[in-house]
Amino acid sequence: MGRSDMPKTFVLIHGAWHGGWCWVRVRDRLQALGHRVFTPTLTGVGERQHLLAPGIDLSTHVADVLNVLRFEDLRDVVLCGHSYAGLVISMVAEDAADRIGSIVYLDAFYPFDGESMLNLTGQAVRDAIAAGQERGDLGVPARPAAAFHVNENDRAWVDALCRPHPIGSMTQGVRLTGAAERIAKRAYIRARDYPNPGFDAAVERLKGKPGWRLSEAACGHDVMVDEPRWLVEKLLELA
Repeated sequence: MGRSDMPKTFVLIHGAWHGGWCWVRVRDRLQALGHRVFTPTLTGVGERQHLLAPGIDLSTHVADVLNVLRFEDLRDVVLCGHSYAGLVISMVAEDAADRIGSIVYLDAFYPFDGESMLNLTGQAVRDAIAAGQERGDLGVPARPAAAFHVNENDRAWVDALCRPHPIGSMTQGVRLTGAAERIAKRAYIRARDYPNPGFDAAVERLKGKPGWRLSEAACGHDVMVDEPRWLVEKLLELA
């Protein structure tokens, strides 16, 4: 079973431009060990790209995840959010903390109340958001996998599947009361080989906070792509 005789339930949320597809290596390994795994794709990207439309925002993506938790009646879940999904899982915790046993930020933004991805991300993405708003675009074009320091063998795969990300989800601020801080098990994993001030800031925000476990992955930003075996072991440990 892997670290426990009891199966766990994992809900893994992808970051901007990606989709549930990016978790396939992690999902398959966890399922082979007997665990339940859900990898929902957020509205407007991945196999749900055809739903990209005006009005999609952060609240839409939060509802995507909350509906999985509620309609599948999931309890004691390990909720893991990658990158942009740090904002998503923070807001999910506000409405469904009673369903979450562990919350894991995977090289992700850790927002304070009122902050958005626009506030937290780097200048290149801020410029892309501003340009998209000026043109009236629905989505922000995907960044190349090389920019995330994805390993060279997988860059073509990642580039082929990433899609424009709904622009409204990057500009809407979070509304938080600190529910994530009240979840029993809390962790942050930083990708060592991906320089990013926003994620460094997240680590600084959490350093020294009681109850948080900080870890480092020896790879680029897409840990689930570059180091799936390591990530499976880490998720089981954090569960």
